[in-house]
Amino acid sequence: MSRSRVGSLGRRLSTWLALQSLAGLSVVCVAVYAVTHVNLEARQIEALTQKQTQVRHLLTEEPQRGDASTLTHKLDDFFVGHQDLALSLARPDGSVFYQRAVGASSPGSARVARFEVAAPATAPDKLTAVLTLDTGDDRLLLRRLALTLLAAALGGAALVSAGGFVLVRLGLRPVRELVEQTRLLAADTLHRRLDGSGQAEELEPLIAQFNELLGRLSQAYEQLEGFNADVAHELCTPLATLISSTELALRRARGAEELREVLGSNLEELQRVAGIVQDMLFLSQADRGSSARRVATASLAGVARQVADYHDAALDDAGVRVEVIGDTGGEFDLPLLQRALSNLVANATRYSARGSTIRIEIDALTGGEVRLAVANHGATIEPSHLPRLFDRFFRGDRARSGAHQNHGLGLAIVAAIARMHGGRPFASSASGITSIGFTVLPAPGVSATPSATEPSPS
Repeated sequence: MSRSRVGSLGRRLSTWLALQSLAGLSVVCVAVYAVTHVNLEARQIEALTQKQTQVRHLLTEEPQRGDASTLTHKLDDFFVGHQDLALSLARPDGSVFYQRAVGASSPGSARVARFEVAAPATAPDKLTAVLTLDTGDDRLLLRRLALTLLAAALGGAALVSAGGFVLVRLGLRPVRELVEQTRLLAADTLHRRLDGSGQAEELEPLIAQFNELLGRLSQAYEQLEGFNADVAHELCTPLATLISSTELALRRARGAEELREVLGSNLEELQRVAGIVQDMLFLSQADRGSSARRVATASLAGVARQVADYHDAALDDAGVRVEVIGDTGGEFDLPLLQRALSNLVANATRYSARGSTIRIEIDALTGGEVRLAVANHGATIEPSHLPRLFDRFFRGDRARSGAHQNHGLGLAIVAAIARMHGGRPFASSASGITSIGFTVLPAPGVSATPSATEPSPS
């Protein structure tokens, strides 16, 4: 599955920080520009209103009759120091009574107020006044302010971006240190752990999980190395026996009966090698995620009795008997359960005290989980050996292991069958009673159906 490239985390953080800074500064600059523009417009309107009132008052006061120059002179005096103001007084017939013009700084940069005033004695009719305020300076101020704010926004964003880039690199330094630590890890240095003493709080869970993963990986690597050695050891013995017996048989001429004995002995060793290979293939398939093929099973107690009947001869030789306690039904992989129970019964038969009883216990737990255990009376297993009982080729007591018949994969297969059913293996041993078994989970949407049954001997 193809995945889109995310890119550098540092560059992404720096880019987003730069964009955020630019957006924030832009909002501030736009707000400053808008407030300034509104204030300037309000000031222009207020100034124009005040000048309009003054002009109206000046025109409506009683001047000296017949002397228009006096009014003109007063108007000229009024506009001294107001270079941004212009006034035009027109009679009703359109003729100009008074005009003082001022050139606008730029087109459209003027604010106009038009009003009528009572005519003075020198003008018998009402006059139309047009008062113009040149706003070019304010517009120029706004343009300069806009350019200044734009430069400030861009410069501020660039400055914040540069500082953010440095801060991001400093903030990601712990990540780079972790990368350097992981780069030093190899197959022969899996015992090392990442040092999280100087790391950020957000990285501590990741470091803890990674160290736990290293621990599991180291343990799995050690088990793999031990497994390879055990496989070589287990296969070496029967192969050496086969080679030596075949060489002896070929050294001189032998009769048919003697050759038949040699071939029979070789066949036993070959069957042992084939058994090891088949068990290893089964464990390999289980490790690759093979799941159980479930079918409806009405009674697990009946399955347990069939397994016990299969071991009748070995049970008689060991002087022990089997008792099945409890029962339940559900959907399980019947051949796998038979194989697991067979391995457990064989293991219990091998180590049970003569005259004792092996108990096959079947319990339906809460949530539909089923517990199957095989308990026997015998020597107590050391607590340090219990966690390793389900390891491949593990034998707690080499002297009693029966290496010529058993190759130490039986309980490992039990654990694999439990995992294929969504369960887990377990083992306990105390006061001469050892209980080894596993749990299985029902199929989705199916729960186990407990049924009370009396203990049944076999």
